[in-house]
Amino acid sequence: QITGRIQAVQDAIIQKDQRLSKAMVHSGSLHVTMLVMHLSNEEEIGIAVGALSDSKDFVEELLKGKTVDLSFQGIDHFKNEVGFVKLTENDHTTILKEIAEIMRKVFQEKGILAGEERAFRPHLTFMKLSKSTQLRKQVKKIDSSLYEDFKSHYFGDETLRRLDLCSMLKKKQPNGYYYCESSIVFGEKHAAEPDDAELVSLSKRLVENAVLKAVQQYLEETQNKTRQTDGSPVKTEEAASVSKNESGSDNS
Repeated sequence: QITGRIQAVQDAIIQKDQRLSKAMVHSGSLHVTMLVMHLSNEEEIGIAVGALSDSKDFVEELLKGKTVDLSFQGIDHFKNEVGFVKLTENDHTTILKEIAEIMRKVFQEKGILAGEERAFRPHLTFMKLSKSTQLRKQVKKIDSSLYEDFKSHYFGDETLRRLDLCSMLKKKQPNGYYYCESSIVFGEKHAAEPDDAELVSLSKRLVENAVLKAVQQYLEETQNKTRQTDGSPVKTEEAASVSKNESGSDNS
């Protein structure tokens, strides 16, 4: 939903200025940046992977099982060089900022400088002149009138489910998304750790099965005793089946 609506805006802008096609961010690369850091070698990447993993417990402690539902509405820019979709300011974006601050501290404790001096302003970039050196020579500023009709446009909602440690230099994935060094996922259940509802359901099934088995056994025992009292032969299921087959053979 969000991706499709952003693509519609990109198409509308390109129709007005074909040169800006080189400035558009591929739909598969759309993301909200939490932190920016410089990792110069594989050792530092390994440390960053560990920091990302460590931050999960702190973030989940902050969330306490609640979700972060982000709403994307309106378009703005940075110095008329970057066009982005805005996140609606509410309690959820406040939590997102708190998550960014938690992660920044965890990374810094690991010796990795992350984030910027200026305040964190979450946004979804869909267009930037820096994507093309040639374009920068042709277009110095993006004319805001090109997206005037979409300045208050509603793009959709998205729930925060995953945080990725991405490389801006390594080859992108086939779907256009960045190479991912590591990820943490929120709200996932571990197979070895069923929740309370699953345990209750399992207990009920075990009790029901035990009761049914006991009732069935009681009925069989009662039926067998009745047959013995009446002088009727007692047959097992296998014997009864063989007898039926033999009877069928005799009649043929």
